[in-house]
Amino acid sequence: MPAPIPAPIQHFLQHLWLERGLSDNTREAYQRDLLHFQRWLAQRQSNDKDLLLSASASDVLDYLGWRYEQDYHPRSTARQISTLRSFYRYLLQTQQISSDITANIDMPRQGRPLPKTMSEAEVEALLRSPDTNTAIGLRDRTMLELLYACGLRISELVNLNMDNINWRQGVVRVTGKGKKVRLVPMGQSAQQWLEQYVKNTRMALLNDHESSILFPGRAGRPMTRQTFWHRIKHYNTVAGISTEVSPHVLRHAFATHLLNHGADLRVVQLLLGHRDLSTTQIYTHIANHRLSELHRQHHPRG
Repeated sequence: MPAPIPAPIQHFLQHLWLERGLSDNTREAYQRDLLHFQRWLAQRQSNDKDLLLSASASDVLDYLGWRYEQDYHPRSTARQISTLRSFYRYLLQTQQISSDITANIDMPRQGRPLPKTMSEAEVEALLRSPDTNTAIGLRDRTMLELLYACGLRISELVNLNMDNINWRQGVVRVTGKGKKVRLVPMGQSAQQWLEQYVKNTRMALLNDHESSILFPGRAGRPMTRQTFWHRIKHYNTVAGISTEVSPHVLRHAFATHLLNHGADLRVVQLLLGHRDLSTTQIYTHIANHRLSELHRQHHPRG
């Protein structure tokens, strides 16, 4: 039987759900990080019942030093620090502690790898790979078109309902992280595929089941993220693309291709649903990296 979760962690996780609307997966990641720190504290201070509340800045520094000695990846440690910062700020705000013990803790320096992306030719090959003469193929082609045209997260795509589509304005109403709603243009090509799919295929896939879901799976039930991820892997093989394609790689391609064609960074931020511009700025590095590659390949002094 697993050990009970300490009350401070339980209350913090409830706060993340009520105040910030974070997903189950994100809250589970916070829980794992905090329980890891709590277990480490318990090995040093076995007699203290309120380990997390009585921990000091020195404890945090010692914990980070221990992680370094154990060869934890800097990115994992950075996430752990971020979790501890959020947790102890919450404890301070709720007056459970008198000072934030993480206030002067710096993030470990780390290189930020560029997200994987795809060339425009690779995207076109992927979009053409489903057999649109079949109901499943037409559904999958439409999902791929919408995923790329709107830069959606996979969870946003599979949870779309019919009433999320504004046909007259050609936009999709998307509910993203933290329950934030944004409107994203579909573009002419994606809208044409969507109209064809809804007119000719969607009702057949529902198989007489009542549902408002836009892209049903078997027996009219909503498709899972894992199912569509496997569909993309299949079409990746069919298209013969060397890049390892995933729904998120298509989202990266959406942002990178917009910037390559001159889109404003803040517009891309709004379309992706990023809270902070700094999150979107990684795509400028991808675009610049691509430009550098082209210069090196084609310029006589590259």
